[in-house]
Amino acid sequence: MKVLITGASGRLAEWIVKSLRDEFELVLFSRTPPPQDRSDLHWIRGDLNSLDDCRRAVEGVQAIQHLGAVPWPSDHPAQRANREETGAPVPPLDATIHTNIMGTYYLMQAAVDAGVETVVMAGSNCAFGHGYRISDRSFPFCYLPLDEEHPSDVEDSYSYSKLAGEELLASFTRAYGIRTYVTRPAGICPPQRLQEMASESKPAAGWTEWLWGYVPSEDLAAMHRMLLIGAEELPRHRVYVANGKDTTALEPTRELIERFHPDLLPMADKLEGHMAFFSTERAARELGWQSERTWREYL
Repeated sequence: MKVLITGASGRLAEWIVKSLRDEFELVLFSRTPPPQDRSDLHWIRGDLNSLDDCRRAVEGVQAIQHLGAVPWPSDHPAQRANREETGAPVPPLDATIHTNIMGTYYLMQAAVDAGVETVVMAGSNCAFGHGYRISDRSFPFCYLPLDEEHPSDVEDSYSYSKLAGEELLASFTRAYGIRTYVTRPAGICPPQRLQEMASESKPAAGWTEWLWGYVPSEDLAAMHRMLLIGAEELPRHRVYVANGKDTTALEPTRELIERFHPDLLPMADKLEGHMAFFSTERAARELGWQSERTWREYL
């Protein structure tokens, strides 16, 4: 099977390539040349924002691992202000919306025209809306831990683009029958970052809108592989939360809630030990997936 990987020069692509290269013929698609660890693979230079580039990339492809995206909200007031202050490049206001939504649309349209059978996309747990808050409203929790059915409350373009991407893929499944799967990872951490987390760990100073979420890169890559090889046994479209089995905090989860957000205590009965704020029960039940690694191994 020939598998296209978009965003192929990015950090997640390293682990997706490692998990797939022994079993599949891989084609890389990105704007910049891939790093040395995957430079032996066929690479197509192109941009998701070009329908013609997407059409070139999917020729002869049976499946796609869609990793390409703008990874933050380019129109977020605080994010833009921070970049201006630090001298970092400030992208166009609509960069996130255009690449993450229109780029995904172009890719999906090209995929259908080319007869691609399966698309696995890296979404984000930002689709819940808990991160990148803009207003002074707190995220409205309905229950804990958060799972795929929890209502979304997105405020920023990145979170919206990831939520919209899920429904965009679902619409192609309904219309054309193509199999589509989306993961919702938290902060993606390679082994080096897990070690840094352990060496830098210290008690929590307050509540974080990111809910101490993370997922080891290798475990996320394993989920993406499972979705590719097991697609025929799954519903034609599905979304899966992808999170580590614990939090990034030293303290037990209930202690964090008691100290910083006690109004959530009535929802916290299931949160034992360092259990994550995000539920991966669906992935465990339907894929047999669970996170195998944790930063605590390095403490």
